[in-house]
Amino acid sequence: MSEPDQDDMAAAWAAAMEEQSDSPSQPAAQPADFAEFPESAVVPGTGPNLDVVLDIPVNISMEVGGTEITIRNLLQLNQGSVVELDRLAGEPLDVLVNGTLIAHGEVVVVNEKFGIRLTDIVSPSERIRRLR
Repeated sequence: MSEPDQDDMAAAWAAAMEEQSDSPSQPAAQPADFAEFPESAVVPGTGPNLDVVLDIPVNISMEVGGTEITIRNLLQLNQGSVVELDRLAGEPLDVLVNGTLIAHGEVVVVNEKFGIRLTDIVSPSERIRRLR
């Protein structure tokens, strides 16, 4: 990650923390107490073991495109109907993890199954910027 990206991310976190501490309705965030973690989650001298979160399942989806139609037109769809999408043929697909855009890719076929080849990964700082 480049230095300007790190500076932007650090500034975004600092602003969020300051905003949270300025809010009288919420108590100030307390640092994590590692004693609450299970013994297997802490490696002596290193803090929490990130391996604990690596097996958490997430939903990944590929978005070909979208469109907006009326309920009347939706009810008229049947086998063989064609729905025009807002993407051009050959345009990259969006790769979403838990609804957040993380990459773009292209469709490939592997062993007679569809797959996606990632062509561009969205930087962490860009993901934070899109959350705003």
